[in-house]
Amino acid sequence: MARATIPPGIRCIQAFSRDNWYRGFTLVLTFLFYTSYHLSRKPISIVKSELHKNCSGADGRGSMSHRDNDTWCDWAPFDKPNYRMLFGALDNSFLIAYAIGMFFSGIFGERLPLRYYLTVGMLLSGLFTALFGFGFYWNIHSIWYYTIVQIANGLAQTTGWPAVVACVGNWFGKGKRGFIMGIWNSHTSVGNILGSLIAGIFVSSAWGLSFIVPGAIIAAMGIVCFLFLVEYPEDIGCTPPTHYDPKEQEPVLRRGSMEEIFTSPSDVSENGSIVSPGAPTEPSAISFIGALKIPGVIEFSLCLLFAKLVSYTFLFWLPLYISSVAHLNPKAAGDISTLFDVGGILGGILAGIISDYVGGRATTCCVMLIAAAPMLFVYNYIGKNGLAPIIGMLIFCGALVNGPYALITTAVAADLGTHRCLKGNAKALSTVTAIIDGTGSIGAALGPLLAGLLSDWNSVFYMLIASDILACLLLSRLVYKEIRGCCGYPTRLRGFKEF
Repeated sequence: MARATIPPGIRCIQAFSRDNWYRGFTLVLTFLFYTSYHLSRKPISIVKSELHKNCSGADGRGSMSHRDNDTWCDWAPFDKPNYRMLFGALDNSFLIAYAIGMFFSGIFGERLPLRYYLTVGMLLSGLFTALFGFGFYWNIHSIWYYTIVQIANGLAQTTGWPAVVACVGNWFGKGKRGFIMGIWNSHTSVGNILGSLIAGIFVSSAWGLSFIVPGAIIAAMGIVCFLFLVEYPEDIGCTPPTHYDPKEQEPVLRRGSMEEIFTSPSDVSENGSIVSPGAPTEPSAISFIGALKIPGVIEFSLCLLFAKLVSYTFLFWLPLYISSVAHLNPKAAGDISTLFDVGGILGGILAGIISDYVGGRATTCCVMLIAAAPMLFVYNYIGKNGLAPIIGMLIFCGALVNGPYALITTAVAADLGTHRCLKGNAKALSTVTAIIDGTGSIGAALGPLLAGLLSDWNSVFYMLIASDILACLLLSRLVYKEIRGCCGYPTRLRGFKEF
């Protein structure tokens, strides 16, 4: 009797090696981890409308006893005329704590096992997210309680980004890192969307659950992290990725890739000092100053400050802008604003693919930033002319604004954290990622604050356009080196003097 052929599904399984299965598993796992981080950050923007709302339009609870009280259905202390300032205090408490804590988070992440570090971070994030919601059941009306919880949550949330980027960087080499991380980085938008949907389920009935449920989800993912995350491929007998070719002591610049452009004949030791090529070094955590000496870290960090300023200004103010210029109700404006995130997903993937193909991360970011500036100007004028222009421009602007932001925080951070001057020591990944994202988070805190201080929407858009141009200018020297490399000029940088 003839034997049946191997089923197609089994052949598909056999086509992937053990290494590939574990790499895919790690990618999915870290995607879910950071999705839960963003999922737990989103409820505050949904619940604001419940903490202070139009009481005259409330239901039958507003009987005779509430006839002369315009704020009877609000939640104190957000029932006062200064409620906008209080909401701003909550937002900035989180963002400033996050920006400051990020610089220290990477240092801790380099020196602690990532599995434990992420587990504790997610459990603490879940606790502080839930504590905000418990204010509803404990009948707490003190602004200090909610502010302190936001500060603590901002600090706890800094554990996420450096750790997950470091873990992905440990598993994936430089080959198609831009494309892989472009897809992987969609966890930010997925988390925002899920957080909005989950918080929206409970916001009108018991807003405390809008925080408690996401807090429970991220805490549960912390337990999953403890049970399943593998930090290094070699820990389970898998082949570690190649971050650079160790045989190339004096690389020839062929395509202008970032590692080729930024390679220096001097190496950074684990404590930040300069050692000669080939000197034996034990893999150990790099210092903060040592991470800053890696070529490109300062430029990309400052570029991200302005790029993230633009992105987070849209995040906090876009629904209000759409509502005011398109005369839509808040729910419709909020739903349409998610198209900016959709564009961001497409832009992140596109930026990764292009940067992999041309071998130039800085050039890719610069071109997208240059294109974003005039598109923001156009959007400010044609975005008032109906729903179709709004939808089209939101997707287009989202791609151009968030594409460079996504590329810098993922592929660029991983490239710099595994730079060849580190001689294969990947322990700088967390510190480099924290420096880059921490600097960017300063812009994330400044953008919404400045937008609130400006008098009109035209001024806000001029600020965003200027920020994009500054972000582009900060990469000009790196772009120049990449272009020279693409043209075949044998540019070599001696030491770090040019940076």
